Amino acid sequence: MTTAAKVIVLYYSRSGATQQLADAIANGIMQAGAEPLLRTVACDDQAACARDLVIEAEELRDCAGIALGSPTRFGHMYSGLQKFWETTSAEWLRGALVDKPAAVFTSSSSMHGGQESTLLSMLVPLLHHGMMVLGIPYTEPGLQQTTAGGSPYGASHVEHAAGSKLSKQELTLATQLGLRLGQAAVKLQQE
Repeated sequence: MTTAAKVIVLYYSRSGATQQLADAIANGIMQAGAEPLLRTVACDDQAACARDLVIEAEELRDCAGIALGSPTRFGHMYSGLQKFWETTSAEWLRGALVDKPAAVFTSSSSMHGGQESTLLSMLVPLLHHGMMVLGIPYTEPGLQQTTAGGSPYGASHVEHAAGSKLSKQELTLATQLGLRLGQAAVKLQQE
């Protein structure tokens, strides 16, 4: 009997939108038959980090994949997430994440808030760790229908006047990204 593939959903959320994306991605991971592990990083604003456990670097060794999420911070990820990745040299030297699937997600308050550059910058530590990056293919109808978030680079949310509530397309795209990530993790674990 094999254990379910454990896929870490590592994120930081301040207003709740990134957390909603994390939950949708976790739902997709579960639909794939994998186990999502919702994790955050230590932060100054304890209310923003209260729901989920703080990631431990050793969890990287046992995971089958990672979804990394952050609100945009001038086109980059939240500094606490960057700080976490800067502590993973031992895992990098061991190759703990080599050939494991990864995906990214983000949220911003405006359409041109730096989402795509944030998604791309979040990929950098994942690529350095040797992970295989998954995006959202254009075969997903939501990419053609969305008037807010969603990108081939990863799931996203644009707040606009809608507030932190995800649109139907944003929710669907995040779930589909989680499903794709979970399916890849399960398949690779079986090899």
